[in-house]
Amino acid sequence: MADSRLRTIDAPFVALGPSGVAIRDRLKGLLPGDERVLCLVGARLGSLASKDLKTRCAQGLEHSADTWSVRKRELTAVSSSRWAGAITKASHDQWALARRGQVAHLQSLEAGIRTIRHRLSLPIGEKGRKRAPGGYRSKREWFAKSRRLHLLEERLTAVRADREAGRVHVVRGGKRLARNRHNLENTQLTEAEWRERWEAERWFLAADGESQKRYGNETIRITPDGEISIKLPAPLAGLANARHGRYVLAAKVRFPHRGTEWVDRIEANRAVAYRIHYDVARGRWYLTASWQRTPSKTVPIQVALAHGVIGVDTNADHLAAWRLDVHGNPIGQPRRFSYGLSGSAALRDAQVRHALSRLLNWAKTCGVAAIAIEDLDFGAEKTREKHGRKKRFRQLISAMPTGKLRARLTSMADATGISIIAVDPAYTSRWGAQHWQKPLTSKNRKTTRHDAAGIAIGRRAQGHSIRRRTTPPPAHRSDEQGHRTVQADRRALGREETRPRIPGPRTRSVPPDAERTRATRTSKTVRDVRSDQEWVQDSLLLTD
Repeated sequence: MADSRLRTIDAPFVALGPSGVAIRDRLKGLLPGDERVLCLVGARLGSLASKDLKTRCAQGLEHSADTWSVRKRELTAVSSSRWAGAITKASHDQWALARRGQVAHLQSLEAGIRTIRHRLSLPIGEKGRKRAPGGYRSKREWFAKSRRLHLLEERLTAVRADREAGRVHVVRGGKRLARNRHNLENTQLTEAEWRERWEAERWFLAADGESQKRYGNETIRITPDGEISIKLPAPLAGLANARHGRYVLAAKVRFPHRGTEWVDRIEANRAVAYRIHYDVARGRWYLTASWQRTPSKTVPIQVALAHGVIGVDTNADHLAAWRLDVHGNPIGQPRRFSYGLSGSAALRDAQVRHALSRLLNWAKTCGVAAIAIEDLDFGAEKTREKHGRKKRFRQLISAMPTGKLRARLTSMADATGISIIAVDPAYTSRWGAQHWQKPLTSKNRKTTRHDAAGIAIGRRAQGHSIRRRTTPPPAHRSDEQGHRTVQADRRALGREETRPRIPGPRTRSVPPDAERTRATRTSKTVRDVRSDQEWVQDSLLLTD
């Protein structure tokens, strides 16, 4: 028996635009001396950043403005005041990020323990319900899960103790790369190659900007024509080739993407942060510029939906989209924008951006100013304790780039003037398949479950019910209630217009054209009636 309890559906809303911008360009034309200086500066500042992060983690919850100023004064003596400020801020951000990850890990452990305790309390082999898992299948699995429960409880105790004490576990350079040191054969790296990557990841060549300073950044300064100069730390001041202890690189940056916006910002002396990064695998140097921006004002949802909407269903390997008119009816054919999630992180990100670019180009071609997408979050839905042996399902939802896709889509749509409407994802796939998949399937078109879910998402964004037809209200024999369904068939012309006026009586016993055809119609059943005879009723006699 299906569970009739449905959770509350949240109202759709227009997603906010991006609050920051980041652009990147390759540093071409660097001289060997330039690369040597960058390596020395990055290694020197990276060593200071590691020591400062260690000090910050040791302070834990005892951190205050006084301890911050002490750390900054110590770093200023061996670098500069601006580099000291950039290093201490990076240490604070990394510690805060580790604390947020610690909270997420704590919540995951608590959810897993609750699930295991519930399943252990049930008899072996008991089937689960829709909202709660059943018991374990065998005694062997029950015993293994009981041991895992003790393991998770020990981990939970340790994480809670770290949380209360303010301890975090951070690896500069990345935990994954650190683990690869003990498994070089599978990573296909030699010890020298791993060491080169490890040192490059631990370098520090980043500086936050400051408004009202020249070109928005005094530490790493870039002029409008692309000239790059770096303020050298005090121990490396002898390598300077410009005034005031600065080193000017031979390479110049152009920033093909958002270059005009970047030039306008630095000419107004507004803050811009820069980061110089070395890609060991490619042997290339890159420079990334980033700055904050005021999010664009969101338009009312009614204005965004004035020309219809495109409903998008997010899947592990594609986006299923269908355009809807203002009445919630699907128009044209469904579209599918595929992307791959295999390979490196850069390749996966490029695949997602390419799919979103095609989606936005199609929306501009259709003249639609809104795209509806599910507000998905699988943070608490991909634990193996909840889904048990559904390993492939856990891999499926873990591979879906929901967070990255939503951030990319809002950022790219903001530049095109298209609004992104986030809707509650509850029951969209189920109800879309129930009410839309079969009616829209024909011999020439195979409507998938994902296509139907796109219609459900678009209709929910418009405020319509997902149900395609509703039961007509009770009425007497006259056809006064108008349409007996909310929507006419998709092949009916003018289905959203008013019903045309048909002359003649409107009863079920007399056809509409009875008055016009009664005098000229000849009976086909009575053969002995002559066509030239006409029967006329005499008028009634009026008597006193």
